[in-house]
This record gives sequence, C-alpha cells and structure tokens, in this order.
Amino acid sequence: MPAAPHQWIMTAPDAPLARRGFDPFPPAAGEVVVAIAGCGVCHTDLGYLHDGVRTNHPLPLTLGHEISGTVVATGAGAEAWQGRAVIVPAVLPCGACDACRRGRSAICRGQKMPGNDIDGGFATHIRVPARGLCPVDLTRLAAAGLVLADVSVVADAVTTPYQAVRRAGIGAGDLAVVIGVGGVGGFAAQIAHAMGARVVAIDVDAAKLAALSAHGADLALDASGQDARALKQEIAAFARREGLRATEWTILECSGSAAGQATAWSLLVPGATLGIVGFTMAKVEVRLSNLMAFDARALGNWGCPPELYPEALDLVLDRRIALAPFVEQHPLDAINDVIAAAHAHRLTRRAVLTPA
Repeated sequence: MPAAPHQWIMTAPDAPLARRGFDPFPPAAGEVVVAIAGCGVCHTDLGYLHDGVRTNHPLPLTLGHEISGTVVATGAGAEAWQGRAVIVPAVLPCGACDACRRGRSAICRGQKMPGNDIDGGFATHIRVPARGLCPVDLTRLAAAGLVLADVSVVADAVTTPYQAVRRAGIGAGDLAVVIGVGGVGGFAAQIAHAMGARVVAIDVDAAKLAALSAHGADLALDASGQDARALKQEIAAFARREGLRATEWTILECSGSAAGQATAWSLLVPGATLGIVGFTMAKVEVRLSNLMAFDARALGNWGCPPELYPEALDLVLDRRIALAPFVEQHPLDAINDVIAAAHAHRLTRRAVLTPA
C-alpha cells in the first residue's frame, strides 16, 4: 500500500530536511492534486538550502520544482485532467495579468513556483493550479525508453534552456557556446545541436565533457588551467575550420558560477548574444560598454512559458535529445543523503527523487 501523503520540508538553512505528513485533498476550484512520480534535484534547491538564496514563501517550505506525476484529484473546472500523466511547470503564471496577456508570462507578478512560492515536489503529492499543466503521452514515453519519473526534469532542466535557445534564435549554421554542461547546460547543448547549431561545450569537469561529446558537443573544451583568451582562440580556430562565422556567436552561461559568467563575458564577439541561464549569488565585474562596442545583446532567462513545454517534451520523446543517460532515480526517503551528495558534487547525473 502506498505511504500516506508526506513532504520533506526545509525548516532552516543548512539543516536536514524533515519529513511530515500532510493532507493535499481536496483541491480547490481550478486546482489538481498530482501523485508525484519524480522530482528532480536542482542547483536552485541547493541555493535555498546552502547558499543564502531566500524563498519567496517563508519557512518551513517543501522545496522541489521539477515534477512529473499523475492527476489523482481535481477541483471544479479541472475535471478533464483526472487520471492524466503530467509535467508541472516550474513556473506557473497567472494567465490573466497584463504581462501574461502580452506574452510576457515569465515576469508575471502573480506567478507561483513550486518550492519557492508554494510547497514543492519533494513529497508524495502536490496541489497546484491546473492552468499550464503539460500532458505526457505514456505510449510515446514508453517508446522512447523512459518512465514518467524521468521526464520530471523537463520542468526546468530542459525547458529553461529550451526557452534560452529559442529566445537567442539559435538555428542551422550558428555557433553556440555552452558554459557549464552539467544538468541544465548539458541539455542546452543538446537542444542547440537539435536546432542545427554547431556546439562548443566548456566545463572544468572532464567526465561531463566526455559524456556530452556523444550527445551534441562538436568541440569540448576543458577550462581548467586555460584563461579566457586561450578559450576564445580555440573557439575562433574551430569556427574557421568548420566554415562558421567569426561573429554572432551565442554564448549560453549555464554554470551558475562567477568564473563561468566571467568567461562568458570574455567570449563576446561582434553581434554576439549572451544568454544567462545559470544563477549565482556571486558578483562579477564587467565592462558593460562591451555590449555597445560589439553591438551585442544579453538576455536573462527565467523559467519557460508553459505553452512551450509540449515542444520541449517532443524533443525528448522524439529522441532528438537524450534524457536517460543524464538522470538517475533515488528513493524520496533518501533525500538528505542525495542532497548532500549533490552539494558535494559527487553525483554524475541529475538526481530524480521517487516516492515509494
């Protein structure tokens, strides 16, 4: 028999998460209750726990925003979702405000982010608005060799870089440079490759670079012991060899580190697009005039509009990007050990927590 509904809550920074029972039923009008199949462990969760990043909702709070599962209860107006397999968007805009109506849902002031504004997915169940849920075709999922828990990471680890690639306009014949290729960055590289770009992957972890070389990276550069000038020279030489432009590179900073951001800034070329995908509390000193001098642009990327989730999921289900080699499942009740391993950089794949 399944365990009674329970959550693992953050009570204080740097403290172990604590298990507590709760009752997610019944959902209110327009809401659903999802029995969670899997919830990914993200760098953002570690930021809340260990790096001084504050949640919008005061503690205690259940973290976790990469969620997939099955709808087991519906409120009025959401009955069509009953029994459906879904991905819960990592950012749930209100859908009604001026920003949402103008297609700027990422800046919706009424948005709800599981694990930040409301209780998240480090739990057996979650109650969320039905608006924006992404349906999952279980037949296509099985044909792709995946289970429902695997696609939890589509919510953020895949969709956020998907939005970044789309906003940057990456396409055939472009050169995309991805800095930090663990987790989000690895999927950013795969997505850019799927869109037809030639991809340069930069990291300080040789194992991550090796793994990605078989999944979309045309050139893998280990930044350990190399300065930014040397990296830029290697990328320029690659572009010449491959007949790519020396201008208009897209640089996606996914490491969420000060060093990665500094490197990304140093790689600006005329007409470049800089996409910031990773997050860090660290500060980086840059000369903003470089944007003017290079006629370049910088784009922030907060989450992904729910309406784009099906497109990102299609890339996974059509096997245009590989998911299985980069995720691994762990029991939800082992959450404190898993988070400790993630914080110590001992995990080689993105952890997905699965309730018993």
